[in-house]
Amino acid sequence: MRGTLNQSAPGSSKTGLSGPDADVHSESRAELNELSDNALLAKIRSLPRDSELRAAACEIIVDRYQRLVRSCVRQYRGSPEPTEDLMQVGYVGLLKAINNYNPEVGDSLSAYAQPCISGEIKRHFRDKRWQIHVRRSAQELLLELRKATELMTHQLGRGPTEDELAERLGVGRDDIAEARQADLVFSTYSLDAPLSDREDPALLADMLGGDDPGVDHTIDMEAVSTHWEELPEREQRILVMRFYGNLTQTEIGDRLGISQMHVSRLLARALDHLKNRLLDPAEAEDNPPSTAIA
Repeated sequence: MRGTLNQSAPGSSKTGLSGPDADVHSESRAELNELSDNALLAKIRSLPRDSELRAAACEIIVDRYQRLVRSCVRQYRGSPEPTEDLMQVGYVGLLKAINNYNPEVGDSLSAYAQPCISGEIKRHFRDKRWQIHVRRSAQELLLELRKATELMTHQLGRGPTEDELAERLGVGRDDIAEARQADLVFSTYSLDAPLSDREDPALLADMLGGDDPGVDHTIDMEAVSTHWEELPEREQRILVMRFYGNLTQTEIGDRLGISQMHVSRLLARALDHLKNRLLDPAEAEDNPPSTAIA
């Protein structure tokens, strides 16, 4: 937007203006500066979008509210987003306010523009900066938490406690903890990121643990034990002898005094019962009935 008064169009006069835009030469920038916000807004709405006079009026009103944009951005100084990037986002909110403001409804562009600018910045953080999905309430509380922390630090001469922050914001400690967890996922780090500036440094991936198969085994055993008592005692004995004693069905039958075929049926029934208990119905359908191995 800036510098539009200095651009020359093809076939224009030495002033760079022709036709209706020649008014920019007669109606100088100083004269535009004398107009009120509402007068400038009326001029912006009455002129075509490609008018240099309209661009000049827009530039003046944006300049007037530069401090408002900067004040809205200031509360996000603790974020990793560059200030200049947030200023550009704030200007987008200001331009939306200029385009949508109706002087007949209110007489203060500043009062209307402030929530538009802040809302655009919040939307930027919500839609562009978060690396994984975080609930909107947690995102907004995190922004309020940063602002309250800075303000209370100046007031108290020290960092506020969790209870003091919770009381100031009117939320519970669990809400504060959730907002702090959201802060951890605001920015992500590459697994290939070096942990120091030394030669051949360790990588972040080197510090992260891998999957422990023993954990999965423990979880499986706990799941089985939950439904173990639902089985008849004889089927429990058959399972123990088959999978812990490594006995064949024939050997199990000899010990229990039953046939190998009877052992096979009992073993299959016990395994099917546990499978139906441990798996979701859809998973159970995908797995065929158990077949006993001799």
